[in-house]
Amino acid sequence: MNQVILLTGGNLGNRLSILQQAKKSIERTVGHINNESPLLESEAWGFESENAFLNQVLVVDTELSAQEVLSKIQKIEEALGRVRKTEQWISRLIDIDILFFNDEIIESKDLIIPHQYIQDRRFTLFALNTILPNYIHPKLQLPISTLLENCKDQSKVEVYHA
Repeated sequence: MNQVILLTGGNLGNRLSILQQAKKSIERTVGHINNESPLLESEAWGFESENAFLNQVLVVDTELSAQEVLSKIQKIEEALGRVRKTEQWISRLIDIDILFFNDEIIESKDLIIPHQYIQDRRFTLFALNTILPNYIHPKLQLPISTLLENCKDQSKVEVYHA
C-alpha cells in the first residue's frame, strides 16, 4: 500500500462544493482518505487575485503508482472544469497537487515529488502542519513544523469556516 499526500485547492466558482466533489472523486478513484487537514483560506501565491484560495491536504492510501495517481487527479481536475493554461500561476476552479508519495523522490518530465514549492508556500506548510507536523520532507530532511517556522512566505492563512 502506498501513501500519497495531496493538496487540493481553488479560488473560482463554489470553492467548497468543488473541493468536496474533488475529495469524493479522489476517494472513488485514487484510494481511501485516512486523514485530512482543516479547510484553509489563503491569499493567491505567485500572482495577484481578488479571490482567496480554499485549500486542503488529504492523506490517501492507494494501490496506485505515483504516475497512476497523477493521471487520475488530472482526470478529476478536467471533470471539474479545470482548463490548463500556459501560465503557471493563475486563478482556477480546482488544482490537485501531489506533495509526497511515500518517502520517494521522483524527478521526471511530468512529475516532481516532493512537490518543488512545498517549503516556499505557507498555505501548504500550514495545512500539512495541522496533521503531519513531524513528517520528514524526504529531500530536505526536515520536519514540516521546522519548514513552516523557516518559511519566508508570511501570507495570511486561516482556517475556513463555511
